Amino acid sequence: MHPIRLISFGYLHLPTGPDGSPVPPAADRIEDVRDRLRDPAAARDILDLDGFHPCVQDVVLNTPGARELLANLADYASLPAGPRRIAIGCAGGL
Repeated sequence: MHPIRLISFGYLHLPTGPDGSPVPPAADRIEDVRDRLRDPAAARDILDLDGFHPCVQDVVLNTPGARELLANLADYASLPAGPRRIAIGCAGGL
């Protein structure tokens, strides 16, 4: 298996194209999780923590649909001609 770069981005922080729409980072696959997963910022006690903190990871992984998304991405990443970059975008995250 080859290395895969995961890119986390927030749609609210993206540059816009000539038509005014957001321009996501270059990636082989882009997952827009704004409508698929609950916003972890709703858990106010983790707002000052980053994604490496175990409390943030617990909130995200216990969000309905998160584990299924990760399993799907892992399956996709294991394809012989699989991706080099996967970008996951939420509303305001970085």
